[in-house]
Amino acid sequence: MRQQSQQQPQQAQSGLEGGPLYQAKLPYPPVKAMCENRTYAFAMLDNVGGNNSEISAVSLYFYNHLRTASCAEIASCFHHVSIVEMHHLEIFGTLALQLGVDPRLWTRSRNQMVYWTPRYNQYPVELSKLLTNAIQGEEKAIEKYQYQIEHIEDCNIVENLKRIILDEQIHIQVFQDLYQRYVSSC
Repeated sequence: MRQQSQQQPQQAQSGLEGGPLYQAKLPYPPVKAMCENRTYAFAMLDNVGGNNSEISAVSLYFYNHLRTASCAEIASCFHHVSIVEMHHLEIFGTLALQLGVDPRLWTRSRNQMVYWTPRYNQYPVELSKLLTNAIQGEEKAIEKYQYQIEHIEDCNIVENLKRIILDEQIHIQVFQDLYQRYVSSC
């Protein structure tokens, strides 16, 4: 079951027929690092439990889902995007383990391990700021993954990063669409 979830993306859609997709339609590449490499491992671990990480996105979108419960469409979008981010979290955690480090919710900073904290997130309450914060977080994740693509020579890690970027681009579009409909139109 776990192997299937890594290779076949779930088509997360709203309850409406033809609703928005929350991830790219392309399948994910296999999650298989070429060999142990602690430098790459710490990069993947930072994607798991660093300040700008998938667990930060999952926890923030869970919060946003609760904060926007009065608008079912927005809350549903945050819920579905968080599920895709959990899949990314699993991919990066699996790669970190394959590359030779313990995939806890932590990162390496100044040669020591630092656990992830919810203090990494900003928690805006007003809808325009909440959506802007989500968009900026996705943009920062893409920048980080593009940087890693330029510096990592393991083709499987690079292919996974490229595939995950496609999802993050869709998340930006989803949040921008919500902003246009619920903030700009008011």
